[in-house]
Amino acid sequence: MVNVGIIGYGYWGPNLVRNFFAANGCTVKMVADARPERLQQLAKVFPSIDAVNSAEDIIYDPKIDAVVIVTPVCTHFNLAKKALLEGKHVLIEKPMASSTEEAEMLIDLAEQKGVLLMVDHTFLYTGAVQKMKQLVDSKELGCIKYLDSTRINLGLFQSDINVLWDLAPHDLSILSYIVNERPYSVNARGITHTHNKIENIAYLTVNFESGLIAHFNCSWTSPVKVRMMLVGGDEKMILYNDLEPTEKIKIYDSGYSYENDEEKNQVMIDYRVGDIHVPKLATTEALLGMANDFISCIQEKKQPRSSCYLGLEVVKILEASNKSIKHEGREVVLENSHIPVTQSAY
Repeated sequence: MVNVGIIGYGYWGPNLVRNFFAANGCTVKMVADARPERLQQLAKVFPSIDAVNSAEDIIYDPKIDAVVIVTPVCTHFNLAKKALLEGKHVLIEKPMASSTEEAEMLIDLAEQKGVLLMVDHTFLYTGAVQKMKQLVDSKELGCIKYLDSTRINLGLFQSDINVLWDLAPHDLSILSYIVNERPYSVNARGITHTHNKIENIAYLTVNFESGLIAHFNCSWTSPVKVRMMLVGGDEKMILYNDLEPTEKIKIYDSGYSYENDEEKNQVMIDYRVGDIHVPKLATTEALLGMANDFISCIQEKKQPRSSCYLGLEVVKILEASNKSIKHEGREVVLENSHIPVTQSAY
């Protein structure tokens, strides 16, 4: 059995405690939070779990095998570094770190210690994203031409990160997971309406050398909540609406073809509109799948679906988006890393 300690019992922490409590092959031994009222709430729901007010109580406890970090992004690096130095396996809430440098340092440290480092990109464990991955890998969509994502709502305004760092990691992780190509560059524009230099509306474009383009619209100031993604291939297209209770994925057998008319000096477009297919999706809870993946990968010494290398790729894009926003949308070329997106084992 893997003994787990969870740091942070705020907004997302209770969900992780609940799912690790139900996961196979592990026991949640301890939860840390500096707020007494949060620990009191924990005791009501999970009286068997030890409640402590310091993260160090978990990190330096020799009985704890794995540490789950569910705290603000600015604290991820220091907490994860301490846990890794103690030889603990570590799961970090997204985004993995505040910078590419921090993320790479954590990966190097995990490799030196021979322990697992993983990032909680929960959407990779949903039936919808698994179906999208299957459709892309099987070439049913043909050659992927674009990905267009909208993730907007009213709030929650964050005090330490902008809207891209808050909302875009979900869809950037999906992009990195389903597309077998590294991005080349990014362009981003954003604006703040609260005069605190933290953008609450932002638009990010990720460019690929193949011509694939991915666009992300993120906002904390929309009157409606939208969680929608389009993936377009030259054979078929996908509409993914995460707010749909049942029909989250729709496959459109639609597209277009073109030819050049040299005599008229113009491009002739021919449109094709076919059937719409709604596939059946797995309905297991994604967060439980993520927790089970973390534990099984510790036990079997393998890399999880939501690996630290994929987490690094997301941070690299977010960091480049900051540079682009500061330079009014200028293209920022991503530096190539020696670390691959996936590895066979930790």
